[in-house]
Amino acid sequence: MTGNSHPVDLSHLPYRPCVAVMLLNQAGQVFVAQRIDQTAEAWQMPQGGIDAGETPRQALFRELEEEIGTCNAEILAESAGWYDYDLPAEIAARVWQGRYRGQRQKWFAMRFLGTDSEIRLDTPHPEFREWCWLDIAEAIDRGVSFKRDIYARVAQEFQHLVRTEPEPTAI
Repeated sequence: MTGNSHPVDLSHLPYRPCVAVMLLNQAGQVFVAQRIDQTAEAWQMPQGGIDAGETPRQALFRELEEEIGTCNAEILAESAGWYDYDLPAEIAARVWQGRYRGQRQKWFAMRFLGTDSEIRLDTPHPEFREWCWLDIAEAIDRGVSFKRDIYARVAQEFQHLVRTEPEPTAI
């Protein structure tokens, strides 16, 4: 909606090309982080735009380094296709100078090879204020509302790689 309460039509705008990663630890939990520029609980998985002349795989490693301070991870799987999502109109009008309606994402499942101490949010251009590892269902539930459907679909595609039940306790 605009200030005069008329709906904003974003359907003519393109999607921003983007990569996203379901980063898994050794226990099969998913990395999520809370955005620094939001006051509401806005948890998300790492993602970012694909620069001109860059392949999705190149963008993936660059974005990890920029967002969490490390790209110490290996690719386990790549999504078969691209996933689109629309931003809510009030957000789309503010971000990316209003040039995009949302994002078209190539998703990757990756295994984090490092230790938690390698993850640094105090990067030159910080995007997150805190992070954690969660089981996939909780990661989806905590996700920002307009990305939950994508997260659920990606989790389905990569289900063979994620832990869906708590680890059994040793006797």
